[in-house]
Amino acid sequence: MLAHWDQMVVMPPRGASARAHQLATLEGLAHSLAGAPEVGEWIEELGEAELSEVDRDLVRIAKRDWERARRVPSELAAERAEAGAAGQEAWVRAREQDDFASFLPALRRNIELARAVGQCVADGACSAYDALLSDYDYGLSTDHLRMLFGELGSRLPPIFAGAPQDHSTALHVPLDVQRQAVKGLLRRLGVERSSWRVDVSAHPFTAWMSPQDTRLTTRYEQDGLESLLSALHEYGHGLYERQIDAALHRTSLGEGTSMSMHESQSKLWENHVARSVPFAELIAAELADAGCAFTPQRVRSQLVRLTRSPIRVSADPVTYPLHIVLRFDLELALIAGELPAEELPAAWREGMRRLLGVEVSNDRIGCLQDVHWGAGSFGYFPSYALGCLIAAQLWEALERDLGSREQDLRRGELTSIQRWLAQHVHVHGRRLDTLALVEQATGEPLDVEPFMRYALALAKDGASPAP
Repeated sequence: MLAHWDQMVVMPPRGASARAHQLATLEGLAHSLAGAPEVGEWIEELGEAELSEVDRDLVRIAKRDWERARRVPSELAAERAEAGAAGQEAWVRAREQDDFASFLPALRRNIELARAVGQCVADGACSAYDALLSDYDYGLSTDHLRMLFGELGSRLPPIFAGAPQDHSTALHVPLDVQRQAVKGLLRRLGVERSSWRVDVSAHPFTAWMSPQDTRLTTRYEQDGLESLLSALHEYGHGLYERQIDAALHRTSLGEGTSMSMHESQSKLWENHVARSVPFAELIAAELADAGCAFTPQRVRSQLVRLTRSPIRVSADPVTYPLHIVLRFDLELALIAGELPAEELPAAWREGMRRLLGVEVSNDRIGCLQDVHWGAGSFGYFPSYALGCLIAAQLWEALERDLGSREQDLRRGELTSIQRWLAQHVHVHGRRLDTLALVEQATGEPLDVEPFMRYALALAKDGASPAP
């Protein structure tokens, strides 16, 4: 993780080739150890021992991880890591130059290697894509996603189709003001320099080295508030890893259980905190302190306005899941061999027209906008939409337990939210998989209805821009 963080944040661009070899070596070594026959023997032996409840979970998850690792040859794992590192750099250059053709060879290689890994892990028991999905969200299936995303694809468009779109220009927020406001908001959340870093990267992400070494990144565009939303989003990832039960640290249980649960944490802070009416007052105060005065109403109007952006990370929260529905459909077809890689730009444009009614003018804001396929991460994208669903369901449960958080948010008192998340989500680490954790935390199975209620309320707000 440290090598990946360094590559995305501070490594000079010409170090990319060597870094790809380094990552391939590390991945090959780690994979050989993780899938070693003696590990299987130890797991078998421990399965017959009298263990505590936590240790039984540790052995169960270790066995799952070992079974997966042993099915993938170390050479293939190393080759995939190298291709992913090289693909990231190819993506950076292609995105800057809007040059899909230059990215195509790296994309093809990543698709082939992801398919090969998926087939190894599936071992005939499921599809290659199901196997890739399980690397990010164990227990979820392609069929389940088709059902959930099918509902989103049919029920979300009517919500925004009839609402007027807000075509007003973004708030004029100079870069230095954004930086100061990001620092101020994160300080309110407890982000301090002794155990956090905040940096800039082309694609915002979070890395965690230990509970006392959390590294967030955001990115800054001239004007607008995207950098603030991005910072709050990445904070959610960091907080999750910091609040896992200390007894699980340095074990295979001591990390977030899945990427969809991770995304639910970032989306909870981005959507249900940062975009709330009372929190807009805090954002307005931070902007004013940095030299940019806006009313809270105008700030919130910017945060919830319906725009149908072609860019996923800039999308309004109502249309955002449809960006993921498109990526799910495309990567499913890429892995299955039903969509040739060279046809991706055209398929992307058609999907954006169909789902969002948006015309994509170039590949830089089309199929080159995300790093994931350049890095070889297939099966990752669904977690973003699932995170939206889970975040809405968790927020309803949180307010059911604690009451409305409106006054706390207005005062910048966020401890009650942090503690509820620690108790109901974070503390478990990997002991519970996604679906079981959602049901235990909320009392209900994973459902689209809480998000639909959130989207309907937000569309009503976003359709009426503040003066």
